Amino acid sequence: MFKKAYLFGLLVICLQSSAQIIRTKLPDSTSNWTKENKVGLDISQITFVNWNAGGNNSVSGLLKGQFIRTYNRENIHWKNELIARYGINKQEKQDARKTDDQFQINSTFGYRTDTISNWYYAGKFNFNTQFANGYAYPNTDLAISKPFAPAYTFLGIGAEYSRKDLNFNLYLSPLTQKTTMVFDQRLANQGAFGVEKAIYDEFGNLVKEGKNIRNETGILVTNQWKTEVYKNIVLEHRIALYTDYINNFGNIDVDWQLQLDMTVNQYVKANIGTHIVYDDDIKSKEEVNGMQVIKGPKIQLKQLLGVGLTYSF
Repeated sequence: MFKKAYLFGLLVICLQSSAQIIRTKLPDSTSNWTKENKVGLDISQITFVNWNAGGNNSVSGLLKGQFIRTYNRENIHWKNELIARYGINKQEKQDARKTDDQFQINSTFGYRTDTISNWYYAGKFNFNTQFANGYAYPNTDLAISKPFAPAYTFLGIGAEYSRKDLNFNLYLSPLTQKTTMVFDQRLANQGAFGVEKAIYDEFGNLVKEGKNIRNETGILVTNQWKTEVYKNIVLEHRIALYTDYINNFGNIDVDWQLQLDMTVNQYVKANIGTHIVYDDDIKSKEEVNGMQVIKGPKIQLKQLLGVGLTYSF
């Protein structure tokens, strides 16, 4: 009996020791990934009843989301961002019209030689397109843009200066490939967004289809800065400048966004923003006597003002 009790006690001690060893070898649960998710909905509405000054009833909505995943480990920094926006407007006696449309992916990978430097060797990838067709209203018979018509990618290498304490980022790339994709043959045949247009004979017969892809190699400079200019008012600035080495070097494509976010409370926010785009390859289109007429490149301006709900998680 004593021998059995002794063996049983020894077995219990061994199991306790094994359990202690297992507990001390559990891996560290700390992750090098951080995440930030924001989704929001802005709505505006106006209704007139016996209003002497006149007016059309209307309702507008803008659904937006921003999702960020960042990896930091010693000398490595990798930031990935997804931005999605889609807005519509419905006025009395009119069909719903698109007011905003964006799908964008940004990814920047950086490596620095020491942990105190703010300079990184960096590679950058950017993809940008839209969700739905775009029209030169009131003409809705022929779309002037579609999903993947156009779509843009930027892929390059360079140097990045990053200051987390200032929310400041500067990226300089002497070697970036820009790819323009127009996967709608009608638009490609027109030479829309800078792709090579179709060739027709003297009788108007199609000889050669327009190209769907155009590649360029050039210089890309981007800058992003975010700061609190006043209590609960945050200013965010983003700009991208690109010029091609071969095609009209020195002619700069500009994509500049400026936005003020004003916090009312945890969930309600107001925002004011502007978006300026200039691309020499994008020709403007105008409605003349019911026909779409292609004009030269122009500065594109979009201004936004919204109040709505924002949820971060």
